[in-house]
Amino acid sequence: MDYVIHPLTSADEPVLWEMLYQALRTSEDAPPRDIVRQPEYARHVEGWGRAGDTGFVAYDAEKKDELLGAVWFRLPPAKAEEQAMPELAFAVKSGHRKRGIGAALLTQLVKANPHCSAVSISAAANNPAVRLYERFGFKIVQQSERAVTMRREI
Repeated sequence: MDYVIHPLTSADEPVLWEMLYQALRTSEDAPPRDIVRQPEYARHVEGWGRAGDTGFVAYDAEKKDELLGAVWFRLPPAKAEEQAMPELAFAVKSGHRKRGIGAALLTQLVKANPHCSAVSISAAANNPAVRLYERFGFKIVQQSERAVTMRREI
């Protein structure tokens, strides 16, 4: 399958809401769509386009409006005394996974942001993407029964 990758713009917030849902949909039992509006998830998308927001989206090259995946990060609101670390969000739609799209998106993000000294991501411990993140230099810094937090120092 051929795909094209474009930088995200502030007009892509609806795309990111969909991709956030896809990121949470890791099994056959799909969560309700409104789960993305819970604060712990919505913070990755709500008000997209503020300073520091960056990412990429992949579309099918032939069916130009068919969304395949996205990778993005943004700085969380920081307290004055701390340096905020960008939080990575990433998803490839079910049915398009394990075809190199995710690796291509992550490669594009890393190349486009060489100044970013560290990023973090949280994922379910059983999420197959954890192995992909490890290939990109992410290391598990915290682990629980249901989730891992990974960090990549550049």
